[in-house]
Amino acid sequence: MPAGVQACEPDMKHWRETTEIVERVLALAAGGRRAAIATVVRIQGSSYRRPGARLLIEDDGRTHGSVSGGCLEADVRDVALRVIQSGTPRLIHYDTGADDRTVWGLGLGCNGSVDVFVQAATEARTLEALREMQTRLAKKSPFVVSTTVDGPDAGRAIVLDAGPRDTGSQVTHEGANLVFTEVFEPPPTLIVCGAGDDARPLVTYASEAGFAVTILDHRQAFLTAERFPLAHRLLCRRPEAGVDDLGVDPRTLVIVMTHSFAHDRDWLKCFLATSAQYVGLLGPRERADGILGRLGARDDSRVFAPVGLSLGADGPEQIAISVVAELLSVFSRQQPGHLREKTEAIHA
Repeated sequence: MPAGVQACEPDMKHWRETTEIVERVLALAAGGRRAAIATVVRIQGSSYRRPGARLLIEDDGRTHGSVSGGCLEADVRDVALRVIQSGTPRLIHYDTGADDRTVWGLGLGCNGSVDVFVQAATEARTLEALREMQTRLAKKSPFVVSTTVDGPDAGRAIVLDAGPRDTGSQVTHEGANLVFTEVFEPPPTLIVCGAGDDARPLVTYASEAGFAVTILDHRQAFLTAERFPLAHRLLCRRPEAGVDDLGVDPRTLVIVMTHSFAHDRDWLKCFLATSAQYVGLLGPRERADGILGRLGARDDSRVFAPVGLSLGADGPEQIAISVVAELLSVFSRQQPGHLREKTEAIHA
């Protein structure tokens, strides 16, 4: 690995995936089981996952999570099972260059390289760091984990509060050690106003994409875990109750889709008075223009109405895909387009 620093913004799913893996490891340890964690620490060129992506390998071979699109997992699993037995961490370098036979005969050919750190997850010092991570994940405040991935102190991890300069993951040389530092930021909040049937695929896809979804509706019967199993919060309220207690900030995105002209208007009025970075409105353009005209908000650049990307979508599931695609585009500040037209690396 080259000297110096390689910085990268974390995957938006980083928080949720890490939470699930940390909780699983602690449960395994409590039951006397063993496991290993494989973490992507550096990428160069094309790669399916970003630094911080994790794969949990249990002592019986079962896995959770991913470090690639499926091409590395089998080999990483084999390495991890040996690490569980030996307790010795390993830093593995995969070079998926133009010669698709270069990665130990794995036949990848992705024109990039990936470094994956594999460590025993249920040994004492790792468990201590994971418990500290669990506490901070529950608090939903930013924090930093610095893990030595190569050198005399390989496997040591330090968990600290995030500072104003901690904005991305990076690999640095610190004396004889190579250290991977990753920044954990709580997932962005998506607030969905309206719990109708068409909100169900939207909430599912947005949650799986990494958003923490809050649903607002005045109909208590619609706000059930059976209808929205992945939702972060289900709140029964009308627009007149306000949104001051929802913690809306510049990382908050809002979709208004109550199918009621009056409710849509009133929810829009509430959220346009906040610092939310995105406010989407479901429905035809003429209806949207009428609502926004009454609110004097036609020129508000945060408003996306009609909501979603133009994908030729039809029906709740396809419309949900177009909306979530737009949410990802806005949050990542990326102009939508075909990847075949992008000249640099996909995650650049």
